[in-house]
Amino acid sequence: MHFFSAVLIPFYTEWGGLKLSQVLFLNSWFMLWIFLLEVPTGTVADFLGRRASLMAGSLIAAVAALLYVSKPDYHVFLTAEVLFAAAFTLHSGADEALAYDSLKASGLESGAKRTLAAMESFKLGGIVVAAVAGGFIAGHFGYDAPLRFYVLPALAALALACSLKEPPVREAGAPRQGYMTILREGGRFFATNRALLLLTAELAVTSALAWGLIWLYQPLLAAAGLPVAYYGVVHAAACLGQIGFLSNVERLEGVLGSKRRLLTASVTTAGVAYVLLGLTDSLAAVAVLIVAGFTFSLPRVAVFSAYMNRHIPSDKRATVLSATSMCRTLAIVAVNPLIGLLADWSVANTMIILGAGLIAGGLFSRIEDKHLEG
Repeated sequence: MHFFSAVLIPFYTEWGGLKLSQVLFLNSWFMLWIFLLEVPTGTVADFLGRRASLMAGSLIAAVAALLYVSKPDYHVFLTAEVLFAAAFTLHSGADEALAYDSLKASGLESGAKRTLAAMESFKLGGIVVAAVAGGFIAGHFGYDAPLRFYVLPALAALALACSLKEPPVREAGAPRQGYMTILREGGRFFATNRALLLLTAELAVTSALAWGLIWLYQPLLAAAGLPVAYYGVVHAAACLGQIGFLSNVERLEGVLGSKRRLLTASVTTAGVAYVLLGLTDSLAAVAVLIVAGFTFSLPRVAVFSAYMNRHIPSDKRATVLSATSMCRTLAIVAVNPLIGLLADWSVANTMIILGAGLIAGGLFSRIEDKHLEG
């Protein structure tokens, strides 16, 4: 329920007084802390339990939102981003590990890809509702109001996390491994699994390039003449597109003939949409291309996660998933400041550059179908 997504750029530039390059740097700061905290918090989930990790993450997110809107000050923003990063990493890997091991304990792990895609769709459904509502909240109460309202769903997530049941991840009577043992063995497993490394590398590169659209779609809409109140509607449509993609992953695999072709087709289609966004200022075309760009780029994280889970044992799952997420985060940290500087020069040309990178990433991938099977 990210109400603030509807007015993300106006919040920073109008309420916070930042330049676009400063906004992207702030996001890189957030991603840097995700990188630093990802594996330690993932190991916390394997050590203390995934439910405890989700509970802590939800509570910290509420505190971070309140701190963020306490004062329009860059240093306050930097501190709040550290808390948001801690909240994100406490959730990251823990939710997927809890879901996958719940399926495994019930003998339903063959449906993991469908379940993880459904989880992502529910998340996007929350974003759809919040994106539409966020624009009107900001219109009535100011650009900082959506973050204040975010405290309510964060606390609701805390209550939901308290109600979850943790499935067993060890044999009955087996002793719990020490924190450092889990961290060391999980890291070793990740570093020596070729399929995981290849999947992580491609996801990291393409995600870093695709990430730019999150920060540039609102300047693109502004240049095309769309009023701020309707940004959330476009974001909601983009989320619905992602839900449609995730709901039809298996069908698309069947139509295209293989899992590998799905990965290639999705990233190249997104790349073409990015390039075209840099070549047009027609409002209708910009809105459609933004929806297409989101639809075929961002949901790939959930698809990759389903493929990765087939290679990971339960007792290392949260730690290894956090390691893959850490690599993706590091790529975003490295690329984001460059995107910000390019955007200060030309948003349109930045989109063309990002699109060309996505197309190249899809066409020159080294992933094979054998890497996508457990």
